[in-house]
Amino acid sequence: MSVAESGPSGLKLVGSFLKDANARFAAWFNRVTPKGLYPRSLIIIVTPMVILQSVVAFVFMERHYNTVTRRLSAAVSQDISAVVSLYDLLPRDNDFSALRRIAWRNLQLNVTVLPPAPLPPPGPKPFFSVIDSALSREIGRRVKEPFWIDTVGRSNLIEVRVKMDDAVLRIFAPRNAAYASNSHIFILWMVGTSLVLLTVAILFLRNQIRPIENLADAAEAFGKGRDVENFRPRGAREVRRAAVAFLEMKRRIERQIEQRTTMLAGVSHDMRTILTRFKLELAFLGDGAETEALKKDVDELQGMLEAYLAFARGDPGEQAALTDMGELIEDLRLNAERDGATAEASFMGPPLVEVKGDQLKRCIGNLVNNAVRHARRVAISGTRDARWLIVTVDDDGPGIPEEKREEVFRPFLRLDDARNQDAGGSGLGLSIARDIARAHGGDVILSDSPMGGLRASVRVPV
Repeated sequence: MSVAESGPSGLKLVGSFLKDANARFAAWFNRVTPKGLYPRSLIIIVTPMVILQSVVAFVFMERHYNTVTRRLSAAVSQDISAVVSLYDLLPRDNDFSALRRIAWRNLQLNVTVLPPAPLPPPGPKPFFSVIDSALSREIGRRVKEPFWIDTVGRSNLIEVRVKMDDAVLRIFAPRNAAYASNSHIFILWMVGTSLVLLTVAILFLRNQIRPIENLADAAEAFGKGRDVENFRPRGAREVRRAAVAFLEMKRRIERQIEQRTTMLAGVSHDMRTILTRFKLELAFLGDGAETEALKKDVDELQGMLEAYLAFARGDPGEQAALTDMGELIEDLRLNAERDGATAEASFMGPPLVEVKGDQLKRCIGNLVNNAVRHARRVAISGTRDARWLIVTVDDDGPGIPEEKREEVFRPFLRLDDARNQDAGGSGLGLSIARDIARAHGGDVILSDSPMGGLRASVRVPV
């Protein structure tokens, strides 16, 4: 295979490798970074500041501090070299008082001539040894005799010993003469001002994030069908626009629900009046086979009308309140037994949950009634944790095929062999149950039951 033929495939392999590497890096980055807006905003603020301060500190320490320290060390080493050279020029019978006086007066060095002796062993090097390494290097360049240096022993002095032929020169130099002593002040000012600016930025950022959190909480509460109290637009202009748009959407939805409820109430009143007239006319006709059939048709029509109106209305007037889910599930179990089924119930977790109790009871009750209609045994179980309330209704009935489990939630839909096929039913039980669950911010999911039939799970956030 020629290079020309292998070139495109090689480029494809490289492109595929880079794409996979980018996907893996993005997945890792999303996994390790925080998910909340507040911590992400803090990272956006803190990271550039830390990088900037680190670069400034590095440049300062590398360029300014090290350069100044090297030059000061070179100056001190020149002074020490001058003292050593002056000692070599003086006669040995001199008391060296003039040397000590000149070194102190002109060079700020304290010089002592000691008897000949070995130099001390090298001491431990300091952790931050810029001055030690710089001064040792500069003295080694200018002084040819053996020497010993101590930059640790005394806090404000540097001791240098130079071994001469007939003596040891002990020289003390001020520490601040060998390095930039005020460099830490710059670091402290830099770190201090950064902390102050960071604190101010965090406070302002918190005030800007709080309106967004309030908007999210209000939208979540409204999505669960709860009242949104004491919420008003705050924060930056864009956040205020989003809050105003949310309030307008909330008002439009509530107005639409109110109008629909009013219209349905009128329709319900008119149709119930006609049904009542039918019943009165049937009552005057007397008893008979045809009359009984007509009465059954009127009762069925009234039941279907109530189901249709309830489905369309959705009972919007109920407010969320603390509800004992253990008692609610136990009531549903008793109702199922009264309908002729063998039922059992259980609940785990804190039983008090803030929901619309009547609506949720109706939601689970529709599922229980659907199970009782097609099964002999029913099991109702509930669990509640910090985030979710989950209620499952299991039965040993014929179940619903997996490919039809979403279709049965469509209003008025009747499947040929579906569980909700019933002569007196309206085909709205599952639709009403899912609408109520979704009004609470949750959902109803159908799956296989360990009892052999169908499992209907109601999952609602708490």
